[in-house]
Amino acid sequence: MRCPFCQARESRVVDSRELSNGTGIRRRRECVNCGRRFTTYERVESGALVVVKRDGRREEFDPRKLRDKLRIALTKRPVSQEEIDRIVATVEARLLELGTVEVPSTAIGEIALRELRQIDEVAYIRFASVYLSFSDLEDLRREIDVLTEATPPGGSLPRGPREG
Repeated sequence: MRCPFCQARESRVVDSRELSNGTGIRRRRECVNCGRRFTTYERVESGALVVVKRDGRREEFDPRKLRDKLRIALTKRPVSQEEIDRIVATVEARLLELGTVEVPSTAIGEIALRELRQIDEVAYIRFASVYLSFSDLEDLRREIDVLTEATPPGGSLPRGPREG
C-alpha cells in the first residue's frame, strides 16, 4: 500500500477494526518513511455492479462516489464516518440483493434517502434537493411537509449512532 503523502511502499498497521456491518475492515496505517498516518479499507470484492444513469450512460458502481455525496449532505452534521460507511454498505448490499448486474441510478438514490431519513432530517433534505432535482422553493416545501408528516409525535425521527 503506497503512502498517499510520500508514495513510499512501506507502512505498518497501527489499528484494525471491523466495519459496523461486518463487510470489511478499516485499517489505520503509519508510513515507515514519513511517519504520517492514513486509513485504508479492505472489503470483499463482490460482482461488479453497473449503474445505469438517467441519460442511459453506464458506469461501474463506485462506493467512493456515494460516500462523497453523503459527506456533502452531512457537512457539519453530527454523524460519524462509521455511520456513513454503514449507509454505503447498506446501499451496496441492497443493490446486490436485486440480483441483477445493472441497476438504475434511481435505486441508489432511493435507498440512500431511506437511510438518511432515519438518521438526519437536514442531511435527508440536502440529499433529496439534489437527487429529486428540486426546481423551486415549493418542491422543497412539499418534501419538508412529507418529512414532517412522517415524524412521530413528540420528536424527531429515530437517530443512528453519533460522534461525541
